[in-house]
Amino acid sequence: MDSCIGVEREIDKVLGKFDGIKGHADKTFEELIESVRSVKEELEHAIPESELNAVHNLILTPSLKRIKEVTSRLSNEHKEIHSSVSKVGRAIDKNFVSDLIDLNSEPTFETPERMRLLNEVVCEHFLRQGMLDIAEKLTQEARLDMPAEVKEPFIEINQILEALKHKELQPALRWAVVHREQLQAQHSSLEFRLHRLRFIELITGGVDRQQEALLYAKNFAPFAQEHAKELQVLMGSLLFIRQGLAHTPYSHLLDPINWLEICDIFTQDACALLGLSVESPLTVSISAGCTALPALLNIRQVMQQRQCSVVWTAKDELPIEVDLGMNRRYHSIFACPILRQQTSDSNPPMRLACGHAISKDSLNKLITGNKVKCPYCPVESTPAEAKQIRL
Repeated sequence: MDSCIGVEREIDKVLGKFDGIKGHADKTFEELIESVRSVKEELEHAIPESELNAVHNLILTPSLKRIKEVTSRLSNEHKEIHSSVSKVGRAIDKNFVSDLIDLNSEPTFETPERMRLLNEVVCEHFLRQGMLDIAEKLTQEARLDMPAEVKEPFIEINQILEALKHKELQPALRWAVVHREQLQAQHSSLEFRLHRLRFIELITGGVDRQQEALLYAKNFAPFAQEHAKELQVLMGSLLFIRQGLAHTPYSHLLDPINWLEICDIFTQDACALLGLSVESPLTVSISAGCTALPALLNIRQVMQQRQCSVVWTAKDELPIEVDLGMNRRYHSIFACPILRQQTSDSNPPMRLACGHAISKDSLNKLITGNKVKCPYCPVESTPAEAKQIRL
């Protein structure tokens, strides 16, 4: 992060100089154009086909001199920008390591299959972001086989999200009604919250829309039991329909955060129905990489200095623990309480007959004859009774 801030600081300096020079140049050019226009008008009043006289020379000479001075000054200012831009390049070279690929000794994307998978992930990211033209171009250039039915859900989701950002509820309501059974199966509150926002819109319309709001309240019937308290609040707000909700105990119903929340809820539910994660895999990977790379670069440098790079030989494990934060934990991690090691595919966690869990390596070390005694309780069992735990 410090490296990014350092480069960003240099870029800000360059942009500041660009803005300053542009503003000065625009003002100077306007003055020159006005000066040249005045000279032109003076010359136009001269007698046709007459030679330049002393008066004309007095008019032209200062103008030409000023144009040369301005051109020379702007040229020098432009040269100064080059030195500032070169500082950005040096800042990038100083703060970023170009041989990051050396962290992985295996070729990552050299096979056609892996390159295809990478292109698919990038294409899906653009579809998620609503950049449909870019995704289509990438599909063509990378020769990806992405049928129209794969793209259609992303197009629909982005159109609905765009409508919600403009406080248009109808597209989202139609989508929620079509997928009602699936949303109910995953205990979603999306349809209720959409009706809730629509009801609040009607209330804010004042007495003129009171009858419409009462009729619309029939849409809450399927949600009466599950959202009873929220419905009581909505019905109570009708008492203030004449004066408005702004300065009443129900003013929280007008909070703009309600619209931000409905966008998040829709995104989560739509991704769940499509079997997708809420966040783009590309975004998650880049975020995790930016967090992990500095630590890995530091340990790599230390290992090279101490000439102990051979200690890291496991392909599927990192030489140090990299904490990506609570938001980047997607599955449970089991550490064997006996050997104090995290389990892996070759050394999975095992559940003993008594219910305690240890690693497979620990299980093998505890076998005596054909019996295994649990290290936490006196229960004995056979190795065959141990069951592998899948996290």
